[in-house]
Amino acid sequence: MTHRTLENSAIDLTGERRAASRQPGTDTFDPYGDTLREECGVFGVFGHPDAAAITALGLHALQHRGQEAAGIVTFDGQRFHSERRLGLVGDAFSDGEAIKRLPGHIAVGHVRYSTTGETILRNVQPLFAELDGGGFAIAHNGNLTNGLTLRRQIIRDGAICQSTSDTEVMLHLVARSKRPRFTERFIDALKLIEGAYAFVGLTNKKLVGARDPLGIRPLVLGELDGHPILTSETCALDIIGARFVRDVEPGEVIVFSSDKVETLRPFPAMTPRPCIFEYIYFARPDSVVGGRSVYQVRKNMGYQLAAEAPAEADLVVPVPDSGVPAAIGYSQASGLPYELGIIRNHYVGRTFIQPTQSVRDQGVRMKHSANRSVVEGKRIVLIDDSLVRGTTSVKIVRMMREAGAREVHFRISSPPITHPDYYGIDTPDRDKLLAATHDLEGMRRYIGADSLAFLSIDGIYRAMGFEGRDNLQPQFTDHCFTGEYPTPLTDRTGEVPSRQLSLLAEAS
Repeated sequence: MTHRTLENSAIDLTGERRAASRQPGTDTFDPYGDTLREECGVFGVFGHPDAAAITALGLHALQHRGQEAAGIVTFDGQRFHSERRLGLVGDAFSDGEAIKRLPGHIAVGHVRYSTTGETILRNVQPLFAELDGGGFAIAHNGNLTNGLTLRRQIIRDGAICQSTSDTEVMLHLVARSKRPRFTERFIDALKLIEGAYAFVGLTNKKLVGARDPLGIRPLVLGELDGHPILTSETCALDIIGARFVRDVEPGEVIVFSSDKVETLRPFPAMTPRPCIFEYIYFARPDSVVGGRSVYQVRKNMGYQLAAEAPAEADLVVPVPDSGVPAAIGYSQASGLPYELGIIRNHYVGRTFIQPTQSVRDQGVRMKHSANRSVVEGKRIVLIDDSLVRGTTSVKIVRMMREAGAREVHFRISSPPITHPDYYGIDTPDRDKLLAATHDLEGMRRYIGADSLAFLSIDGIYRAMGFEGRDNLQPQFTDHCFTGEYPTPLTDRTGEVPSRQLSLLAEAS
């Protein structure tokens, strides 16, 4: 296997979510530190002569899902080839030289934002290992809620882990299975894990995809020139001119080889509960997720918000870019003019070293600046898609007042976030979530707005086309608002289900 990388000497052995760049009072300003962090994006293609180039283009379209690292693994009929880099897809693959080092007709790719494991090269995916039956590379979107528990167990049993990513657990579990066929070994591994996942992997003969039984993380099937594509979002199909075929079903395992396609369903059927934040925040607006236009759903959220939380105001102003579709919907439903009262700088990097506290306090202006000619003397309704810590909202409200806004009414097109996520969204701990520590009036005072309102939980379900949330059988994974987690949280509780213990014993 050829393997070219740019090494980073930092080491993290905890496997816990990153926090250093988000600690208040540090000298590193992160303009995205008060947002929900992206998950990851996966892409795979089978049988195409330009597999690596197509994968790189697909990863470009998925860049919004992770900006910390990117990687591609290919197989050329004899050897596996890997290119994994820290940074953006364009930095790693746009010059063409890396693509030349990735020959082959099968490829898998990954863009990463770390939710477990540090941002170091050994955690960059796709991860690769030589197994009993040959090489295996895997890319993962999501988070295993028993990943640390399984990791400790396999290390006690003698495994040597090379990364701090929960994804590596899958390589070990596949390797430990005693089944004769790769597909059977892969399914054995899936039966041991819990949480949220969309996997795309390759061997020397197969491209394999899998989605968790609740369908928390998305995965779609496409087709390009007769060759199958697996990817996180339909926007990645659009950029390469591929045809959307269908969503990979929750709990489905799909395997492509040169002579057949296998569709397997190794789990009992469950009522799907896809992640609601794909619609609120993560997916690109031009994607279609679960048959719904993300852009239209976000506009619908704005319509619902205008009905639930009207404001006496002159203008509707989005917090770009996340609040734009909802602000359009709020404007259309309320009859208030829509204006760009905030201009976003699209060329801000993820981090920026600032020498003094006074300069750090102005850091939000690197990403957003007020359009004074629009907001001066006006009563404005600010629209954003979510409120996490609230620190950026404080600065945006202050910026609007300094630009001359008479009144600032803040409206959020999702319910209050009161619980952290363990399925691939990097949210702060509960004591850092503003809505978990303040009531509505306390939040309003904290951010300094004249009024504050959130979309209700039933309102967000109405925006999806339902009458409201089915409290007995919720239609989506919405634990960040409700605290109702749809799977066991073994790493948090320490309680390993007996079924997992018995399966682990069989695999040992």
